[in-house]
Amino acid sequence: MKNQSIKTQLLQLCNQSLETRLQSVLAVIEDIKQSLQSETKSSAGDKHETGRAMLQLEREKAGHQLAEIEKTKQILSKINTESTSKNIGLGSVVYTTTSNYFISISAGELKVDGEMFYAISASTPIGQLLLGKSIGDEVVFRNMSFKITKIL
Repeated sequence: MKNQSIKTQLLQLCNQSLETRLQSVLAVIEDIKQSLQSETKSSAGDKHETGRAMLQLEREKAGHQLAEIEKTKQILSKINTESTSKNIGLGSVVYTTTSNYFISISAGELKVDGEMFYAISASTPIGQLLLGKSIGDEVVFRNMSFKITKIL
C-alpha cells in the first residue's frame, strides 16, 4: 500500500503545483482587466492605443497559458494511482540508479517521504527515453548511463 501512497502523494503535489500556476495566471488576467478598465483616453492618443495594444497582447499570452494549464490538468486526470505496469508509461513512478522520476507533468523536484522525485512530462527527452522501458533496462541520457531498478 505504501507504493500507491507514494504515487498518490506525487499526483497531489503535481496538482498543487498546477493550481499555483493557475492562480498566478488568473491573477495576471485580473490585473490586465483592471488596467484595461482604468485606462483613460489621454491627449496623447497614440500612447493610449499602444498601452491598450500591449495589454491586449498580455491578455492573449495569459489566455494561452490558461489553455496550457487546462491541457495539463487533463493529462493529470488520466493518471490512475491504483495501476502498476511492468513497462513505464504515464503515471509510472520510476526508480533508477541515479534519480527517481514520476512520469506525469513537468513540475520539477518533488519530495515524498524524504525521497526526491522529478515530475517529468512523457514528452520531455528523458521522458521519451524512459517510456516503454522496464526494470533492469539501461538508459543513456546526456552521456550518463543508469539502470531502472523499480517501477510503481
